[in-house]
Amino acid sequence: MRIDIITVLPELLEGPFAHSILKRAEDKGIAEVHIHQLRNYGVGKHQQVDDYQYGGGAGMVMQCGPLVDCIEDLQKDREYDAILYMTPDGKRYDQGDANQLSMLGNLMIICGHYKGIDQRVRDHWVTHEYSIGDYVLSGGELAAAVISDSIIRLIPGVLNDETSALTDSFQDDLLAPPVYTRPEDFRGHKVPEVLTSGNFKAIEAWREEEAYKRTKARRPDLLED
Repeated sequence: MRIDIITVLPELLEGPFAHSILKRAEDKGIAEVHIHQLRNYGVGKHQQVDDYQYGGGAGMVMQCGPLVDCIEDLQKDREYDAILYMTPDGKRYDQGDANQLSMLGNLMIICGHYKGIDQRVRDHWVTHEYSIGDYVLSGGELAAAVISDSIIRLIPGVLNDETSALTDSFQDDLLAPPVYTRPEDFRGHKVPEVLTSGNFKAIEAWREEEAYKRTKARRPDLLED
């Protein structure tokens, strides 16, 4: 998989992709992430990428020209299965979206700033619009990193134990059950006996029950869906 991210602040994305699972995926040649400075396509000597909005109002808007020039420049080398735009008014991103996107080959992500991007780019070039929550960030970079992480970790070969991703929260519309590790008794707080019983059928039943109970208590909306 290849992910191309368009941003005016590439520095914000250097850390997330330089460590842990994302770095491991790149080292294995399973996934690659390329970050593109939008100002390289900016207008004039100041490489302007934004302007005042028509109709007045506070806040600047990212212009069509630089964004479309960058998009079409990238499209010269490959076809993209999806062009994503991070925006508070996009679809609430969930595990189902991550699963679907992880099966694609080439993705492009546009990071918005200011009051957002010109609507014409959204209407004619963007294919998917996502929000990672009901709040506003200063830009789309952190959201792009979150989405990239959620996608790349699902690609076969990235995780050492590929079954781990299949038991994550939300994969079956349930939250994950409680987990424990050694020691078995920590200051009088003991691991549930079933987990040390060696009875894997009973363990699985316990985990399913605990997942349901946790979901009902914390996210009943998932059970409604």
